[in-house]
Amino acid sequence: QVQLVESGGGLVQPGGSLSLSCAASGKIFSINAMGWYRQAPGNQRELVAVITRGGSTNYADFVKGRSTISRDSAKNTVYLQMNDLKPADTAVYYCNADIMTAIIQRGNFWGQGTQVTVSS
Repeated sequence: QVQLVESGGGLVQPGGSLSLSCAASGKIFSINAMGWYRQAPGNQRELVAVITRGGSTNYADFVKGRSTISRDSAKNTVYLQMNDLKPADTAVYYCNADIMTAIIQRGNFWGQGTQVTVSS
């Protein structure tokens, strides 16, 4: 199977920065899009940013200009650099990947989530 393991969450003060990473491992033939979602208490899970296999990116309006998504295809890893963090950014951040586990077998996978708390 496939595992996605996130790291890098934690407590940061407003205006601070944080970098998240997510490494995919297991039965991987190739990886299509990789992305980050977040879910705050009482809210639905929402897209933060996504990056395609070709490197095209898309960001939610609430992080545009403050965050950068990138990936290292050789390491099957996606990163999210977040700057100028706000209390409203507090949430559990989840990694997501669209993975080909074989030539004609495709699956969508989630990480376990990492908590990001923005507070003074």
